[in-house]
Amino acid sequence: MEKVLLHCCCAPCSVSCVEPLRSEGIEPVAFWYNPNIHPFKEYEARRNCLIEYSEKIGMKLIISENYGLREFVRNVANDIDKRCRYCYTHRLEETAKFAHENGFDSFTTTLLASIYQNHDLIAEAAEGFGKKYGVKFLYRDFRPNFREGNNKARQDGLYMQKYCGCIFSEEDRYQKQIKRDKEKFAFIK
Repeated sequence: MEKVLLHCCCAPCSVSCVEPLRSEGIEPVAFWYNPNIHPFKEYEARRNCLIEYSEKIGMKLIISENYGLREFVRNVANDIDKRCRYCYTHRLEETAKFAHENGFDSFTTTLLASIYQNHDLIAEAAEGFGKKYGVKFLYRDFRPNFREGNNKARQDGLYMQKYCGCIFSEEDRYQKQIKRDKEKFAFIK
């Protein structure tokens, strides 16, 4: 059986990937490496939910603990609008490297499940790191499972995050509220 490392950004996205892989006869090993997620309480909630989910479904989980706020901000500060490129490449390179160093045949990522992420950029980066580290990138378009996976995650009571993970995406989430507040309080001195 092929030994596959599955980079997991969160439990809900994992739901969209694990079942399809298992239906192919692939038993993935989950890999938590997400130094992009902030603040720490969000990082902790997602990590702990993935631990609980992995235990519940009997999936092996490897945690590479790295709450990397300072490193993340240092690497995206000069071009915050293009932060996703750094985010994808940093996590996928670490996943490919770990897969290579630990005898995995291939790797993939739950990032390929989200309809909100840049799918082509993710696949391109993963393919490149697979070649760099000599480990196959197992491409799957998990997006068709996204809604069903999220519904199942809700039914199972999994923690459902409201933004992709970085502090800047949380700011994006609240832009309408920020604009309303700015207009509302513009005349209060």
